[in-house]
Amino acid sequence: MRVFVFLLGCGLATAGCARSRRETEPIPPAPPARADAPPAEGPLDVRRAVATAQLHAPAIRTARARIDVANAGIDLADTAYLPRLDLVWQEIRATRNNISGTTFPQGVLPAISGPVGRSRSWESGWGSNAGALLTYEPLDFGLRSASTEAARMLARQAEADVRVIRLDAGAGAADAFLAHLAALQTLQAMRANLERWEVFAKAVHALADRELRPGADASRADAEVAAARTQLLLAEQTLQTSRIALAESMGMTELPADADAGPLLDLPPQDAPPGDLTGHPLLERQAAAVQSARARHDALDHAYAPKINLLAGVNGRGSGFDAAGDLDPSDGLFPTRPNWAAGLSLTFGVTDYYQISARRLAEEGAERAERARSDEIYLSLRMQSARVRTTLDTARKIAENTPVQLKAANDAVTRARARYDSGLGTLTEVADAQRLLAQGEIDNHLARLTIWRALAASARVQGDMEPFLKLVAAAKDGKK
Repeated sequence: MRVFVFLLGCGLATAGCARSRRETEPIPPAPPARADAPPAEGPLDVRRAVATAQLHAPAIRTARARIDVANAGIDLADTAYLPRLDLVWQEIRATRNNISGTTFPQGVLPAISGPVGRSRSWESGWGSNAGALLTYEPLDFGLRSASTEAARMLARQAEADVRVIRLDAGAGAADAFLAHLAALQTLQAMRANLERWEVFAKAVHALADRELRPGADASRADAEVAAARTQLLLAEQTLQTSRIALAESMGMTELPADADAGPLLDLPPQDAPPGDLTGHPLLERQAAAVQSARARHDALDHAYAPKINLLAGVNGRGSGFDAAGDLDPSDGLFPTRPNWAAGLSLTFGVTDYYQISARRLAEEGAERAERARSDEIYLSLRMQSARVRTTLDTARKIAENTPVQLKAANDAVTRARARYDSGLGTLTEVADAQRLLAQGEIDNHLARLTIWRALAASARVQGDMEPFLKLVAAAKDGKK
């Protein structure tokens, strides 16, 4: 009895201490719902945009939180190696009418022990039960280690997800930065186009006022000025939209400062060297997914086995009825009759074979699907690489052609103005030449940015943005 009371007291004291620690330990403050990136000081360049996105993009924080969840899953799987200790205490007021017979295992009818009484009585007495049961599984035929390995593969897959999201965040920020530069160059071209039309419209009005040109030319010039102003307003809207998209890609709520184009408005000195697609984070994540499915299948290989448990327990019972069934009001409130027991339990679910076999087939199918998905991703990366290479080659050819286009457009504007001033040309010829010049200026700037965007896309396909950033740094050093 003393041993039982001592073990029960230790168990209750341990539970109380644990609860006390939980109640006294300060609760850490909840993290903010969103940790915005600090505003950049000075002009923003592409390297800073990529670095900020890879540090502060909300998707990266989400992926890192999933790593914590997966690591907690490993800790949870490791707890299967621990023994189980159950404590129970019951205080009951009940009658003692017992009957001989059999019941199936259930949780509705309370169990009654003791002899069957000759008569029925509604007198009630106290009863008490207390006990501790220690259960330990010394042999599991590899099931627990296989389950832990499956949890570890899920954590590895979550870590690979972070690398994929970092790549996507960096590539998205680089593309958003280049799109912002394109919008800025378009705005400058539209502003220059408006200034040219305003100057030309003043000259047309002066000629019309002296009746050297018809009034229709003045009206046409005013219409062209208004159209150029509308195009400028649309370009300003596109620029503002691109700034918002850039801020979003970097994980910022404040719009970035002025953009530093650096060498991105010039032709890159060379193409980025081709990389090895087999090291792409997408393929690494998919390899982890294949290993995870394989680990779950291996765990099922160890599931169809006996369950062996070592059992040790102490318990005590008290009853307000004696052996003859007579009521003793002074007894039963405390468990005064102790017992201990130790033994070995072996259980084997024979018919679990069919369920485990079905689950094993499902995991085999999942593994084949993940392997096929790996082949699909690799093929997609190969085709993306080929498309990016084609885009890059075409962009370089266009960049070689746009200076010719721009020079010809400038010559066309000069000659059309000269013909108009001499009375040999029409305002329509000048308007057409002006449009060609505005489009030529836009195409000339965008051709170079298109090459850099293709290089950024190539780095994304290769699975690493660092070669693109090194290429930008090399071009910047060469520009100095």
